[in-house]
Amino acid sequence: MKVLLFYAPSFWFKTYQKVLEQVPDQDLEVEREKAVVVFYHVEAEDLERRGKVLSKFIKNIKWLAGKFDSRTVVLHSFNHLSSSKAPADFAGELVREAIERLERTGYSVTATPFGYLNEWKLHVAGESLAKVFKEI
Repeated sequence: MKVLLFYAPSFWFKTYQKVLEQVPDQDLEVEREKAVVVFYHVEAEDLERRGKVLSKFIKNIKWLAGKFDSRTVVLHSFNHLSSSKAPADFAGELVREAIERLERTGYSVTATPFGYLNEWKLHVAGESLAKVFKEI
């Protein structure tokens, strides 16, 4: 798994186009403030290390959220971080479990719709730590 994590004073997104036929139709426009925005890419290799990947994914999110005293998280599938791709159903289930675990520990989590292209505006804070890349 590859992740880009940002601390964003503001993040806005709107669904643009559905690209996976099997996902439900959605028309959303959402804005979040003081959020950790995570662009993630689930790789084929992650199938064999699911538990470790899930644990490190959540740990990295909580770590950055703690640095900025935030309990707001936005997850955005960004399949441009690697040429290796996990099956969509595996990636979707992994992220659903991450959302459940984060919410159980007091985080407010928003996920951009999986299987959609989205418009978005991302305002990233200036601190060096506000922009982090991790290979999990």
